[in-house]
Order: sequence, then structure tokens, then C-alpha cells
Amino acid sequence: MIALAAARAVASRALRAAGVPAEPATRTADLLVTAEAWGVGSHGLLRLPRYLARLAAGGVRADAELEVRRDSGVVLAYDGHDGLGHWQLWQAAEEAAVRARRHGVAVASVGRSSHCGALGLYTAPGLRHGLATLVVSTGPAVMAPPGGAVPLLSTSPIAVGIPAPGGHAIVDLATSAVARGRIAAAARSGRPLPEGWAVDSAGVPTTDPAAALGGMLAPLGGAKGFALAVAVEALAGAVVGPNLAVDVADIFDPARDAEPQGIGHLLVVIDPGVLDVDGAGPDRIARLLTTVAEVGGHVPGAARILPGELPDDLPLEVPDTLVDELRSWGEHDPSVPAGPSSAGGTEPGAAGASTPLSSGHDDALHP
Repeated sequence: MIALAAARAVASRALRAAGVPAEPATRTADLLVTAEAWGVGSHGLLRLPRYLARLAAGGVRADAELEVRRDSGVVLAYDGHDGLGHWQLWQAAEEAAVRARRHGVAVASVGRSSHCGALGLYTAPGLRHGLATLVVSTGPAVMAPPGGAVPLLSTSPIAVGIPAPGGHAIVDLATSAVARGRIAAAARSGRPLPEGWAVDSAGVPTTDPAAALGGMLAPLGGAKGFALAVAVEALAGAVVGPNLAVDVADIFDPARDAEPQGIGHLLVVIDPGVLDVDGAGPDRIARLLTTVAEVGGHVPGAARILPGELPDDLPLEVPDTLVDELRSWGEHDPSVPAGPSSAGGTEPGAAGASTPLSSGHDDALHP
């Protein structure tokens, strides 16, 4: 157990030691610990050793800047120059929220970026201003078509932030049957997977998480989920780029740590007030979410406190072994390419990690 502020400091110090400037390091650390607080530990601190290893190997650029490539006022396109995806997508989301308040809508892309963690985090800048946000991203190819055995698409995550009077909803899910981070969490804890989540490299259904990490994930809902994943890949991978999922380096493969991922992120921020036909939009949203709860449904993300608003003394259930490893990274000399994760650490299946299997990228399972 560790307090949120302490965990954030440990993460930020490790990123600074890896050469990341203070502001991006602090923002990235805050988003990682927020994911922990949200119950999405598979996209929180346990990913950080892999990011640090990629920073050490050159697959992620510590000194990357977010460059504006095109700016039409409503549409903004950034080049992330292979930097950390967390702070880059957050900065794009903040700027898009400012512009959506001015114009009613804004679209922002970040190309040539890296993995950004839990996608729902990036709806927060819009939600703070009463704006709706849609976010899509891509990643390494881990999902085959239904009945296929060739990985073609990433988990193709999608997130939607919906503002409501006095609250919000945050839908955040992978279009695969399960987020890949939950597979990694199962491998670390030594727990078998439920049937139907994954297949091995030969396309044979498996409950072995280690085999699943080297294999493929099933699409959510079969052919319909695969179709949705194609749409996400088209927007984030093809439109933004530069890499399609089949060309994205897998962060769980240390042999590719020196290879930039070239991930594309896309977000759309909308002021609901500009679309409201009768002025009663906020009331309808409130009624919708209230009705969902009244009939026994789960309002996704309603209980999630936005980044920057969580109490510093909030206890986080982070394994001591992971905290110790991150502290060792914080003492690491960035001029030395080797890092703790090269010796095992919190790689999938490593002993001592205790991230629960339920921690994942599927908001339907995590309030």
C-alpha cells in the first residue's frame, strides 16, 4: 500500500532519471497513479518499467516535443516525435477543450506518439468544461479477424466522456474481448484466463496468459466488435499514423525496445450546447444516466474522480516489489542503457506482482 502522492513522486522521479523533463514527467506520473486510483492498474504503474526500458533503449524519446503540424483553429494536428503518449495526448486534449469552448467543436490528433495508458483519462479536460469527448488510439497488432489466426488490429480502444449536471459518465473499453493489460496482469499473478478471451500464436483458444501474450485476443462480440475495431484503426492508425497496428512495436517485447511505436491518437471534443435543439440537453443527459441507475444498470465511470482532483493521501494497492523497482529506476543513471526491467522485474509472469485480474481497460467492469 502506498499513498497517491508518494506513488506519483516515485513515478515522476523515475521518469526524470530517464531524462524526461519535469513537466512531462509530472503529468505522466499523475495520469499513471490516476489509473491506479480508478482501478485500472493494468494501465497504471505496472506499465512504467516497460516505458522506462524503452526510454533507455531509445524506442521512446525523453526529449521529444509536441510539434504543431497543422492548425485550422478547429482542427489541430500534432507530431509527437516518438515521445511518451501520456503527456502528449493530455496536452492535445487540454488545447482541444479550449478550442471547443470557442468554436463548439475541436478535433486534435497526435501522430508519431507512444502508448498512452487508459484512454478514459483524456476525456477529463473536456468534462471539466462540460464538454463531451471521443478518443481513439491504436497499438500493436494482437487481434485477428473472427476465425482467423493472423493478428491484424490492436485492442483498438475507444473512450467517451459524457458531461452531466453534477457529474459525468466515462465509457472506456477495448474492442477486443479484453484489454491486453488484463492478460499481462493475469500472467503476473499466475491466474488462468477465462475461456474465450484469447488464442495462442497458432490460433488455438487458450487460458494460459503467457501463451495469450504471445498470441492473439478475440474481438469483442465477434464480427461486430471486429468491425468497430477496424473503424478505430482506420481513424487512429491509418488517418493519423504513421503506423498501422501491424507495424507498431509491442511494449511487452523487450527485443523491440529500441523501436519507436509510431502510434496515432485522435480526439474530438464537442460542446453539447451547440447541438441542443431545445435547451433541455443537460436535463436529458441527467435523466438518461439516472434512469440507467434506477433500472439496475451501471453508469460507466460515474464514480471516477478526474485527474488532479484525487486526495494525496488516497491509498493505492501497488505491490511493494513494483514500488521498489520504480525507486531503483529513480536512482538510475540515464547514461547507462541497462535498467532493472532487463533483469526480469515486473515483466509478465514475474514473481511478486499482485495486480488483480479484474484491473483492465474495460470500464463496463470498473466503476
